[in-house]
Amino acid sequence: MLTKIMKWSAIAVLLQAVLWRSSANYQLLLEFVVCAGAIVVALDAVNADEYVWATGFVAIALLFNPVAPVVLSPDMFFWLGWASVATFMASLVVLKPKPQLSLESLLARAQGIKSL
Repeated sequence: MLTKIMKWSAIAVLLQAVLWRSSANYQLLLEFVVCAGAIVVALDAVNADEYVWATGFVAIALLFNPVAPVVLSPDMFFWLGWASVATFMASLVVLKPKPQLSLESLLARAQGIKSL
């Protein structure tokens, strides 16, 4: 659930920044939200063995890194912002979380009992 919240948060912030050309006052917030979202999604992609997706989100995290920001021209930011929005939106469809086993099924496996 955290991953989905972070994806939607990053999409919302990126759309606002790309469509309304946010001022420098909101740049740090934009970088923090997008970077954090990209890191969470990258970790989720690694857990799902989707290493290509993880690499893409690490690149987005580095691009929007609030510690060492990358200075982009407005045109470059526009296109990279839209590419990042598209990547986050595609990940909503492609990267599905693995189903987690319940505690009962884990205990049954440990005891050698087959569940129905």
